Order: sequence, then structure tokens, then C-alpha cells
Amino acid sequence: MREVHIVGGGLAGCEAAWQVARAGGRAVLYEMRPLRQTPAHKTSDLAELVCSNSLKTEQQNSAPWLLKEELRRLGSLLIGEIAPRARVPAGHALTVDREIFAAEITRAIAAEPAIEIRREEVTNLDDDHIWIIASGPLTADALAQEIARVTGSNRLFFYDSISPIIDAESIDTTIAFRASRYDKSLDGTADYLNCPFNKEQYEAFLDALLAAASVPAHIEEDHTRYFEACLPIEEIARRGRDTLRFGPMKPMGLIDPRTGRRPWAVVQLRQEDARAGSYNLVGFQNHMRFGDQQRVLRMIPGLEHAEFLRFGQVHRNTYINGPALLAPTLQMRTRPEIFFAGQISGVEGYVESIATGLIAGRAAAALAGGDTPRAFPRETAMGSLTTYVSGADPLNYQPANITFDLLPKLENPPRDKRVRYAEVCRRALAALEEYLCAHV
Repeated sequence: MREVHIVGGGLAGCEAAWQVARAGGRAVLYEMRPLRQTPAHKTSDLAELVCSNSLKTEQQNSAPWLLKEELRRLGSLLIGEIAPRARVPAGHALTVDREIFAAEITRAIAAEPAIEIRREEVTNLDDDHIWIIASGPLTADALAQEIARVTGSNRLFFYDSISPIIDAESIDTTIAFRASRYDKSLDGTADYLNCPFNKEQYEAFLDALLAAASVPAHIEEDHTRYFEACLPIEEIARRGRDTLRFGPMKPMGLIDPRTGRRPWAVVQLRQEDARAGSYNLVGFQNHMRFGDQQRVLRMIPGLEHAEFLRFGQVHRNTYINGPALLAPTLQMRTRPEIFFAGQISGVEGYVESIATGLIAGRAAAALAGGDTPRAFPRETAMGSLTTYVSGADPLNYQPANITFDLLPKLENPPRDKRVRYAEVCRRALAALEEYLCAHV
């Protein structure tokens, strides 16, 4: 069996390497850190989370739950084994302590004899190897140029952004109250801290936010493209004075215990680590200058004396035009020995990146062993994700999270949405089991 060379030790790369090893193959995993750092990473650990620490909802019969359930049934290292060990409370969300998560993944990959970790930068994709490109949204320039050469296309950019993190001890809990929306949580506890605004506070905050200075873009503003599900709060606010309080600051399902009423708007804080020593501002990614960011965010009730462990920031995201280049197995159509996985393949989100890593890892292992890689059934979340990546309109392509819109419609869908989604999930898992029985 030939070696599989994997570029990038992030979520997709680590899952891909694990799957190659589980299939009886040998993986060589390249990670340029710590020899060369990125603008967003802080450590040399594999699979370091640089944006949120949430792997999205675990509410049964939701699209994110379905994708995670498929990953668990397929033997995912990151979702099936590591995430449960690194989990921290966050209602229905699967949220992890990012340090424990990365450390455990690094330990597992390093201990696997069929995986060799090479701390070096890859700049050439030669014809002699099977490659999985999982270099992520911050792909180094030299590799990006090589990818452009191999794919025959120019690099594509859009801007992605990350949320601030604050020290838990600096939160005023006489103002910020603990609650989950509509009292929903996995174990009955209230997993979020909520900072409530009245109308006057909200209007003053909005004025300050809109007047704040932004960090200049690295490319011309005309070329700046944000992913709609991860918009900076300034961009949301510019769409109207109420857009924030109907978006990341929506107060629905929350009652301020000081007033007994629903607030005008709310900022939710989510626990960042297992000891509850820090919290991130949910949905508050932004590109304000750090000085203005501190001033404006300290206008949030309960955060007047907030100590910031990390400010929000914007970073470059690089991805290929998947529909013009890839097959549903994530192989290049013109060079099938090259696979793409993770955000560079054109998906958005942690779990989606892990899923494409698993798909590419299994397919590359099959190719390395002389077999033909097989795509996942269209009815599954995995198959629907790769169908989108490989088959969407290449002229208007944007990265996507997993949603039910990507999965095939039911022939006679029930009117009740919950019943309909439950049936889509049942069909997907049945298709996955049939696939596994036929091909494993």
C-alpha cells in the first residue's frame, strides 16, 4: 500500500490521517507550525481551534447532529473519541475545552505508529505521492501558489472572523445572569451567561459600534467577501438598527431576573474551558481595532470591567472552487491522486471540516490500496455535503455548512417540520448502515 501524504495538521488533516491508519495504510502528516506560525494560531498543537470552541448542536434530528452522528458511526477520532473527553457545558451544543481537545488529538496522532508527523512546510505537490490537501483557511502563500498551479485557477479569498474571549472573573454577575434560552440544556443547568440591555443601552452601544475604527483589509475592500453565517457584528449592524437584536443579540426565551421581563437585547457568553475560567461572546466576531473593541464591548452591561484574553479579529480564508475541480470523493478530476479536505475544499465549520477529512482519508486509503474510492450515499449528510462541494454552481460558489437544504427532499414530506426532519435523519442513517454493510 502506498503512503498517503497529508498537508495540514488541523481538524481535517488529523481526521484524514487517523482514517488512513485505521484502514491499514500509512500516513505522513505535515504541519508547518511551530517552524512557521499563522496569524491566528497560538500553539504548536495539532487541531488547534482558533474561532469558536463549539462543535454545534447535539439536539437530535437537527442537521449538525446528523453529521456528527454519522461521524460517530464511521469511527471518527475527533468527534467520536476526543470531543466527549474535552466537553464543557453549553446547553445542547457540543462545546469543548480547546486546550484539552487539541492536546488529546495531538497525543493520539503522535502515538499512532502508522502516522508520521513531519514539522515542515510543503511547497510542492509532486506527481509521485497521493496527497490530501487540508491546509486550512490560512494556507501559506507558497503552498497556495502551488495549489493555484495544480488546479489551474487563481486563489479565492473571503474574510472570516473570530469572537473575543474574556476572563470570567471580570464579569459582573450581579448584572449578567445565568440561563439557557427557554431553559433548554442537556442536564437542566443554565449554561450561558447573559448580558441584558434596555433600549437606551442598546442604542448607545449600536452608535458606538458603528462609529468604531476597523482594522484595514489586507486586500481591496471591493474584494472583501464575508461568509453569511459568520458576519462581523459591524457588518450586521450596518444592515439596520434592529438587525443585531434579531440576530446574535436576540433576547427571545430569556428573562432578566432583576426586572422579571425580557430584555431589549442580550449578549450571550459561552464557557470557554473546563474550569469556567473564561467565556467567549457568542456570535460577536468583529474587525474593530483593539482599542475601540475594548471600549465598545465594555459598554455591554456586566462587562464594564471586562479583561480580554483575546480580541476578535478577521483573518483570510482560502478555498478552491470545488464544483469546478472535485469529484464527490473529494479527488481532483484531472489529478485523482490529489484530494482536498477541510475549509480549503469549500466547506465551512469545524464538524464539516472533520467530515471532509474522514471522507478524504477513507478515499485516499482505498486509492493507496489499489481500490476505487466510493462516494457516500446522497441521502447521508456526508454524501450531501460532498455533492454540494463537487456539484454546486461553480460561478456562484460559496462555502457551506451542513443544512437540511443540502439533503435530498422526501417524496411525500410530512407537514410537521420536526417529523419531517426526523424522517430525513432516519433515512440518512439507514443509507449509511447499508453503505457500511456493502463496503466495509
